[in-house]
Parts: sequence; C-alpha cells; structure tokens
Amino acid sequence: MSSQRGNVGRTRPQRHQNSHVFKNDKYGVSPQCKKINGKLHDGVCQHCKEVLEWRVKFSKYKPLSKPKKCVKCLQKTVKDSYHIICRPCASELELCAKCGKREEIVIGELEEEDDQDLDGVLGDIEEEEDLDLVVGKN
Repeated sequence: MSSQRGNVGRTRPQRHQNSHVFKNDKYGVSPQCKKINGKLHDGVCQHCKEVLEWRVKFSKYKPLSKPKKCVKCLQKTVKDSYHIICRPCASELELCAKCGKREEIVIGELEEEDDQDLDGVLGDIEEEEDLDLVVGKN
C-alpha cells in the first residue's frame, strides 16, 4: 500500500493519469468565479500565496460572507478568506496575514522588481535605436 509509513519506494507508475488540465471555468464563469479568479493575493508569504493560488485553481477557494476577527487587534476587520490578521496589523507588524509568521512578504516586492526590469529593457531598446540612427546617418 502506498500510504504505509516508511513505504516511499514505488515500483510502478501512477495508474490513472489525467489527460487534460482541470479548468475551474469550464462550463461558463459566474460573477463570483470571475471575482475569485481576478483576486490578487497580497500581504502573504510565498508559501501561503501558493496555497491560495492552488485553492483558486481547483475551485476550493470560498470567499468570506462577513468579516472575521483579527487575532492581533481583536476587531472584525479581516475581509480576506483564510487570513487571520487584518491588513493594517499585518503591514505594521510585518507578518504574513494568513499564517502569522514573520516571513518575507512577496507581492509588493515582485511588482517593484518587474517595474525596474521593464525600465531597464526599455532603456536598452532606446539606446539601440539611438545607435541605429547614428550609424544610419554616416
């Protein structure tokens, strides 16, 4: 049995292999599904971000119907599903809003890096165009 403790070596391949990827919007998209698919998961660590993206991908993400209580300020200010800390407390204390650990918050930094990368690429393209113009005139 593959679930026995210590039985890590499998001798055969997986019996049933999926031939196509699961689509959470296969039979049309409801407004709630559109909202969930378009949601950005910010203020969380990399692991929690991956967990939330998996939940969205396989239609396991369920939005909150009413705000939950924050474990830091004890106010009903948590508006995101699966989060335990409200946004103001998480940003002030630099904690992951989902697991509450002091991990590196990923989203804000990635957007800044992407903007810097785009600026660098655009600068390189402009320099190449300037060189082409100078060479073309001579």
